[in-house]
Amino acid sequence: MSTTRAVSRSVVVAAPAERIFDLLADPRAHVTFDGSGTVRGNIQGPSRLYRGAHFTVRMRMGLPYVIRSKVVEFEEGRLIAWRHPMRHRWRYRLEPVEGGTKVTETFDYSMSIAPAAMERAGFPERNADGIEKSLQRLKKLVEQRSEATAG
Repeated sequence: MSTTRAVSRSVVVAAPAERIFDLLADPRAHVTFDGSGTVRGNIQGPSRLYRGAHFTVRMRMGLPYVIRSKVVEFEEGRLIAWRHPMRHRWRYRLEPVEGGTKVTETFDYSMSIAPAAMERAGFPERNADGIEKSLQRLKKLVEQRSEATAG
C-alpha cells in the first residue's frame, strides 16, 4: 500500500515552460498527448484553463463515459492541476532546467473518496504507465512544434 498516495514521473522537454504550459492549459489538446488511451476528446469548457475553470472530456475505460473536472491549482507557466469528481487530482509542474523544462505529471489520489479501492483496482500502477507514455508524447509533440516554428 502506498503511504503517499501519489504517483509521479518526470521528463525534460527541450522547450520553454510557456510553450508546454500553453498545451496543458488547452483542454482540447489533452487528447493529443494522452498516453493512457482513455481521453477521447473535449466536449465543453474554455479554450484556455484557469483556476476555477470547469471542463468536460469524453473518456473510455472499458465503456465510454464523460468526466467533468475543475482546475484547482494554477500558476501561469509553472503549475496546473484539475480535480475529478472522485477528488483525485492530475497535476503538472514545470521547472526550468538546463536543456529546457522539467515536466512532472502527478496522479494524486490522497484526497480521493476511495483511495484504498483505487489501490486494489490497480490505478496507481496503471496510471504510472499512462503518465510515462503521456510525458513522452507531450515531449515529442512540443519538440516537433518547436522545430517547425524554428525552421
